Amino acid sequence: MTLKEIAEIVACDYSGENLHVESMNTLKDATPSQISFVSNAKYVKDIKDSNACAIIVDEKTKANVPDGCVALVVENPYWEMAKLSKYFAPAIEDNSLPKAKIGEGSKVSDKAEIANGAVVGKNCTILAGVYVGANSTIGDNTVLYPNVVVYRDCTVGSNCIIHANSTIGGDGFGFATSKMGEHLKIYQNGNAIVEDEVEIGSCVTIDRAVFGSTVIKKGAHIDNLVQIGHNCEVGEFSVMVAQSGLAGSTKLGRNVVMGGQSAASGHIEIAAFNQFAARSGITKSIKESGKTFAGFPLMEHKSWLRLQGKIAKLLKKS
Repeated sequence: MTLKEIAEIVACDYSGENLHVESMNTLKDATPSQISFVSNAKYVKDIKDSNACAIIVDEKTKANVPDGCVALVVENPYWEMAKLSKYFAPAIEDNSLPKAKIGEGSKVSDKAEIANGAVVGKNCTILAGVYVGANSTIGDNTVLYPNVVVYRDCTVGSNCIIHANSTIGGDGFGFATSKMGEHLKIYQNGNAIVEDEVEIGSCVTIDRAVFGSTVIKKGAHIDNLVQIGHNCEVGEFSVMVAQSGLAGSTKLGRNVVMGGQSAASGHIEIAAFNQFAARSGITKSIKESGKTFAGFPLMEHKSWLRLQGKIAKLLKKS
C-alpha cells in the first residue's frame, strides 16, 4: 500500500511523499518498508531507534518522531492500527500458489487437506482431518494426528508429534477498544513456529503472532489442553503440563517447567530452569534461574509450604 492510501484508512491528513509500505511491524523490528505505531507511553523511547518509514502516533507523541520518518497523527493509534491490520492480512487460501509438495515416504490420508504452497517433508504421517495451510512447512519424520490444524505461513519442524485436535497458528486474542466500548479485531499477521523434536498433546492452542513469530523451541513438551498466546516463546526442552497457559508476549527460558493449571501474565520473561507448582500465578518477570515457585501471589515453594503449615495450625486452633 502507499502512505496516502494508509492515511485515508486511518483518517489522517498527509501530503508528503507517497512511499510504498509492504507491511506492519513493531517499532524495534520494523524495516524502512514497514509502518509501525505507538499507543503506550513506555514504548516512546523506542521511536528514535526505529527504522520504520512511518509511525502512527497521537498528538502528544508526534514530536518524538525523528526526521526522515513520517508521523501519521491520529486520536487513537491503537484503534487505527487495528483498523489498518486488516488491509495487510494475507488471503486465507491462495489458489495462485503452486500445488503442495509431499516428501518421499510420507503418508497423507485421503481425508487430510494440504493447501497450495504447503510443503510436507520426508517420512511424515498425516492422518484424517488434518489441515495444513498455505505456505506452511512440515519437517521430516513428523506425525500429525487426526484433526490437527496448521494455519497458513506456519512451520512445524522435524521429528515432531502433534496429537489430535491441536491448532498451530490460530489467531491470537487481540482487539482494540473504543471510548464507547466497541471492539475492533487486530488481524494477527505473523506466524507460529514449532522447532524440531517437539511433542504437543491433544487440544493445544498455539496462537500466531501479531507481527513476527510465536516460537516453540527445540525439544519442548506440551501436555493436553495448554494455551499459548500470541508472540510467546517457549524455551528449549521446557515442559508445560495440562491446563497451563501463557498470555501474549511471555517468554520462557530453557527447561522451564509449568505445573498443571499454572499461568503467566503477558509481556514477562522467565529465566531458565525455573519450576512452577500446579496453580502457580506468575505476574512478574523472574530473572534468577533454578528455583521452584508456588502459589498466588507467587513465592518460593519452601515459603509456600511453611505458609500452608501455619494456616493449617490456625484452622485447628479455631
